[in-house]
Parts: sequence; structure tokens; C-alpha cells
Amino acid sequence: MGLWSRVVNGLRGDRLNRELDEEFEAHMDEALAAGRDPDEVRMAFGSVLRQREASRRARVAGWVDGLRADVVFGWRQLRRNRVTSAAAVLSLALAMGACVSAFRLIDALLLRPLPVAEPERLYEISYNGAGLGGKPYSFDSSSYPAFRKMREAAKGEADLIAVSYAARTDLTYASDEEMEKAYRQFVSGWMFDDFSIRPALGRVLMESDDLEPGKVPVAVISYDYWDRRFERDPKVVGRTFRIGNDMYEIVGVASKGFTGTEPGTVTDIFVPTMMNAPAIGSVNSFWLRTFVQVKPGTVPGPLQDKLQALYTAIERERSKGWKNLPKSVTEQALKTRLTLIPAAEGVSGMQRDYRSALETLGVLVLLVLLIACVNVANLMTALASARVREMALRVSIGAGRLRLVQMVLVESFIVALFAAGLGALFAWWSAPFVVRMINPPDNPARLILPADWRVLGFGSALIVAVTLLFGLLPAVHAFGVKPVSALKGGDDPHGRRRLMHGMISAQVAFCFLVVFMGGLFVSTFNRLSHVPLGFSPDRLLTLETVTRDGLPAAAWEQMADQLRTLPGVESVAMAGWPLMSGTMHNNPISVHNAPPSDVMGFYLATSPGWLETMKIPLLRGRNFRVDETDPQVAIVNQSFARQFFGSENAVGQRFKTAGSKTEYEVVGVAGDAVYRNIREPILPQMYVPFRSLDKDGILASRGEGTILIRTKNANATALGPELRRAVHAARAEFRVSNVRTQQEIIDAQTVRERLLAMLGVFFAAVALLLAGIGLYGVLNYSVLQRRREIGIRVAVGARGGAIARLVTGSVFSMVAVGVVAGVGLGLGSARYMESLFFEVKASDVGMVALPCGVILLVALVATLPAVLRALRVDPVEILRAE
Repeated sequence: MGLWSRVVNGLRGDRLNRELDEEFEAHMDEALAAGRDPDEVRMAFGSVLRQREASRRARVAGWVDGLRADVVFGWRQLRRNRVTSAAAVLSLALAMGACVSAFRLIDALLLRPLPVAEPERLYEISYNGAGLGGKPYSFDSSSYPAFRKMREAAKGEADLIAVSYAARTDLTYASDEEMEKAYRQFVSGWMFDDFSIRPALGRVLMESDDLEPGKVPVAVISYDYWDRRFERDPKVVGRTFRIGNDMYEIVGVASKGFTGTEPGTVTDIFVPTMMNAPAIGSVNSFWLRTFVQVKPGTVPGPLQDKLQALYTAIERERSKGWKNLPKSVTEQALKTRLTLIPAAEGVSGMQRDYRSALETLGVLVLLVLLIACVNVANLMTALASARVREMALRVSIGAGRLRLVQMVLVESFIVALFAAGLGALFAWWSAPFVVRMINPPDNPARLILPADWRVLGFGSALIVAVTLLFGLLPAVHAFGVKPVSALKGGDDPHGRRRLMHGMISAQVAFCFLVVFMGGLFVSTFNRLSHVPLGFSPDRLLTLETVTRDGLPAAAWEQMADQLRTLPGVESVAMAGWPLMSGTMHNNPISVHNAPPSDVMGFYLATSPGWLETMKIPLLRGRNFRVDETDPQVAIVNQSFARQFFGSENAVGQRFKTAGSKTEYEVVGVAGDAVYRNIREPILPQMYVPFRSLDKDGILASRGEGTILIRTKNANATALGPELRRAVHAARAEFRVSNVRTQQEIIDAQTVRERLLAMLGVFFAAVALLLAGIGLYGVLNYSVLQRRREIGIRVAVGARGGAIARLVTGSVFSMVAVGVVAGVGLGLGSARYMESLFFEVKASDVGMVALPCGVILLVALVATLPAVLRALRVDPVEILRAE
């Protein structure tokens, strides 16, 4: 009989026994029908039970039969201890689900290779230099002229591919009134061919599409966008859409699975780099990433050195046009180092922003898993101790010790399997939930989270690891059982208690670390949420407005005047962009015709009344007049005045920006306000008039700007649709591209900290709950084991306090040991997470005291039931039993 048949027969159980019995009966009936004597027939066949067992051994793989019996017995044991089993399954399910969820997020953003040919040969060019203040700074953007020279230099060794940053842009398939948003990337026409990406429909971009600026307005859409937007309509090929003034034709759909090179962003539309015509020829426009696909056999090191030499030469040539920049800025730029970094998993800003956060999340869930495993191991050890006589009896009648280990591990595996099932449901829900938590309204993240072989493999490995983590200790306990000692009741209970108490110390140490990290994240988020902004975001709405062709400043001002007449509008102002939106413009500042300073001044165009709408105080001087223009006058903030004019009164002073021949006159000094990032110190800022002059001294037209509306109603968002219509009604050329509250812009800068704080609190609560259950389980077991001792002590006059100390003393000692170990782990690990903190020190007394106090409180609550049980021990009952 084949091996597979023997394995299958082992799983059939009683059904196989019935078939064997029926077969023996059939043979006996045949013999009787042939006229043989019944007694002779029975003697010839012998014992039916023995024959059945012999036949079963011939037809069944023994290890499968034993495994099946252990599964049946383990299931019965779990059903017998329903409360303990349910607690073990639920605690493990939560921890395992969190682990799988964390793996799905980390895999999708950091580990999963791009669906391209040989992703291991893909690199990205990164630049490392010094930023503002000389701090280390890295970036990966390049200009197209530099890219073209590098591509030519790398020929034969690698192919270079230009890919812009995926940008959420306005487009329409009909009129301006039907604008919608989609993610667009400019890509080299040869990208699809180099990546071996085939079309699902139509064709992909080709090198011939990407030769002349603005000549071939074609586009390829992603399969995901085709499915979401067009419901896989095959007639999509040939459709046209408009972005700005460019009309594109869709020529194909990319193969399923490829959604661009930026994990966290699903690119909808790919267009040739040459369609970014205004930036193609500029050496100062840095707008694309450079991917390097090395040829087989090419060593990245020498290629990197060649590209470094070329990049330095390009920058040296470019620096000749920096006439008015400080010498130190030029020197720092020429020291920038080029590095080829592996890019098999793609490259995105989300990877950079969330790498540390996801690594920390992985540590948190691992700690929670360890706590859960220690907790369940304690429960399983207690159950194994209660079954020590059963184990001893099994050994006495011939069971091998390895068979006992198998029996305990099978029982643990069943627990892990049930926990994995519940955990899978939790992971299925929680991973998309976390992605939704990191979604700014104007830039939603999309991670591909498939439940494929990678996730399945991780889950399977997790089940095995968890089974060993919490099942190995009870299995070792079963292996070491001593039949004679156990059957006489002489097994040492103190050794078991010491082992369980030691595990409690480990559990408390892990729990302290989780609570400690959670406290640091909550404190960081709290500090960031209360940073003084210098302006009021309450009831402030930002309308990012564009025109197809630029309009004169007077048209913008007329539109703003019409908005002021709407009900619910308190004030209206205009600016180049909203504060804290991430957009910036800076320039070195020259005062009194001196050389430009190394310190940059940060620029923002604003209309008269902008300071009042933002509620930024005007400390000295005056506001802008309607007829004033840029460059002519400026209002500076306190930091600017202090940086460039020292103790002098800044009002009336003059300064120039690098490259400008016209001086600005300071007409006012405003209070400090956060300009770009909530984590940065206040920057020197200059506010200039919204009206501007071109190089010929003529009033310039403006194609985009931000309208700021302070509403009378607390719910500013409610006015959004009406304001959007009113802007378009004021003049048909105006269109609102994006509506956000100022608070939404601020909140977008603390998404990571909010996420870590929320997850930190959640995992801290889970860790404390598991630690409390573990303490309760150990103390409850301890009281049951020491009932006789407690009864005798009570009988000879021990008071309640002495009994409570007897029950809890050793456990609280272990808790103290665990806390001390946790403090060391916490302070050590915090050094590796400093980049995630803001104005928070791990060594602060409050940061350490909080988890200590919380764990002590949980320990007191967990010990209370056990102490009450010990105090209720009746000495008369105990002595009568003796």
C-alpha cells in the first residue's frame, strides 16, 4: 500500500475500524457459507481485535495515527478547560493579528519588490549634502539636462530612467466644470520596455513618444485606474482628457499590478517626460527621480564614481550662474555626494516618512506577541502541572517521553491555529484601517495589501513560532516528568512557581517597554499639537484657485471683493499658498549692499488684510496698500528683523534678495508664525504684495493663488461648496482646485505622530491587560497549590496581612525585577527612536514614572482576587481533609 493511502487511512479514524470489522465478518460469513464449523472458523481467524490492529498497522502510517489521536485528545482538553482556552486563544489572536497586520503594512511599503523585470538590478540616484544650517540633508531630485548627460555617460553599463514625483493633478474628460483629480507621473518613454511591462490594452509608451518637448501628448493609464474610473471599458483607448492647456490621448492600459514606482501612491496616468515642456530645458528645475537599471555584470561602485564625477562637473557649471549666492552655499553644493541606493521596492516619500514608524510598530507588535506567548505559556504550564499524574501514568504504562512532548505541542498548535483564524480577521480589518489613519484629505495614501503567498507564508511561520514560544515550556515540563515522584505526590511545586514567577518578570519587562514607548509617542503628539503657531487656524478655509491663463491682480481682487459679500464670511485675503502647506520660496538676503547672508529669507506673496485674516499681529509699521507691488515693499516677521537688523528698528530699512536689483522697503514688522513645518524653528519671513511686476516693470498676471476665508460659523467646511461656486461665478476663468481648512493642513503634519500615539495607547492597553491576566493566573495557581500551607498558618494564628504578604511577596518581587529590566530596555531602545520624538526625553522622570505607576496599579488589581481567595481559606476544612 502506498504512503499516501496510509496517510489518508490514518485520518479516517473509526470509519477504517468499521470497514476492517466488516471485512472480517464477510470472510467469516464466507467460511460459514462454505460449510465449515463455526468454532473452527473462529479459531482459524483468532482474536478479531488483534487481527484488526494488525491490519490497521499495515494500512495506516503510525505517526499519522498517533498525531490524529493527539489532535482529538487535545481538542477534548481545550473543551474541558473552556475559560482558560478562550483566554489563551483571544490573547494570542490579538497579538498574532497585530503581527500579520504590521507585516502587511511593512511588506507593502518597504519589502515588496516592484512588479518589474529583475528588480534587484534597479537602483536610484540619491544625493547627500548639507542643508540649512549645515545639517546633513539628502534628496533624490534632478533636472532633466543633468539626467540626459548622466544617461549618455552610463550607456553600456546601465540604462537611466526618469520618473517624476507622482502628483495629484486636475484633469477633465469634458468641461472645466467637470474637473476631477488623478495621480500623474512624467516617465521616460522607454520605462515600460526596460521594466518589461506589457499593455493590458492598446500599447504602452515608447521611446519615440519622448523625443521632442510637447510634441506627443499621449498617455497610458494604470490597470487600477482603468478599473476604478472606467470599469474596464475597452473603448477607453482613444479617449482624450485635458490637463491645463494640454490635451492628451489615452493609447493604452498598463499591465495589472504595476501602479508606478512610489509605494503608497497608485499612479493613475503616465505621460512622457517631454510633456513637462517648461521644465525640460532648465538646469535649475529639479523635478524627477533617476532610476538606474544596471546591465548584467555591471558593478555599481565604479558606475557610481563615474556619475559622481559628472554630477560635480554639472554642478560646477551650474554654479557659474549663482552670481549673488554666498560662497558657502556654492561650496556645500559642490560637496554633495551621489549614491546609488537599491530601489527594488521602489522609492517614495511615504517610505522615507514612515520607515522608522513602521519599524517601531513592528517592535511594538513583537513585544505584545511575546507578552501574549509568556502569558499563555504560564497558563499552559499551570494546566500541565495539574496533569502531572496523568503524564506520569502514561510514562508508567509505556508511553515515550517524545510522545508526551508531541501531545503537548499538538495541543498548543490547536490553540495557535484557532488564534491565527481570529487574528487573520483582525489583520484583514486593521491594516486598511491604519492606512486610512495616514490619509491626508488632499493626498490620500493607497497601499496594495494583497493576501498572497507572502502573507500566507508569514502567517504559517508565525503559527509555528507561536506554538514553539508558548508550547515549548509545557512540553519540556512533560518530558521531564518523574513517574515515581509524581504518582506519590512528591513533585516539587516550588520549582514550578519559580519558573512561572521568572516568566512574570519577563512579561512585566516587555509590558513596561510597550507602555514606556506608548507614553513617549503620546507625549510627542501632545507637544506637537500645542506648538504655538503664531496665527489662528479656527474657522479658516483655504481655496487653492487656478486659472487656465493668468489673470491680472485686479481680477483676483474683484473676485475677493465679491466673496466678502457672501453670508457667513467674516474676512477674505489672498496669498501665494497657505502657511504650512509645504510649499516654500527662499533666497539669501543682502542688507546695506553687503554680500548675501548665509541665512535664507522665506518669501510669501500676500494681499492687504492677510495679516488680519490670519490673526497675525502687526507689531510695528503698517499693512500693505492696494496699489503696492512686489518688488517694492515688504512686511517682515520678528525673526527676520532680529536676524538681519539686530536691535535696530526694522521699519524703514531696506534689503535685497539674491539676483534682484530692486530693494525692498520694510513697512511693517509682524509677529512670528510657523511658515513651512511645525517641527522647524521660526524662520525669517518676508511678506510681499500679492500684486507683482514682471521683469519689464509691468503688472504681471497670476495663474494661481490661495484665497483665505475666515468664516463666522465654526463649521468652515460647510461653506466650501458655496464658495467654490461663487469663485467660478465671479469670473468663468477662475476654478477652485482644492478646498481645505487650515486645521486640516496643520493636522496633515502630525499624521505620523497621531498614528504612533494611537497605536502606542492601544498596544499599551493590550500589554497591560495581558500582564494583568498573567499575574492573576500565576497567583491563582499559587493559592491553589498552597491551600494546605495557608490553612495551617491561619490555624496557628497568622493574620490577614501576613497571608497577603505570603501570597503576593514573591510575585511583587518579580514585578520589581521586571520593571527594573524594563527601565533599562526602555532607555536603551529610546536612543534608536529619537527621530520620532519632539521635545521629549526618554530619561525624564515623568516618562519613567508613568509606566512604573501604571504597572503597579495593574499588579495590585490583578492580585486582589488571589488575596481574597487566600483569606477565605477555611483551616477547619483543610485540617479535616488532612
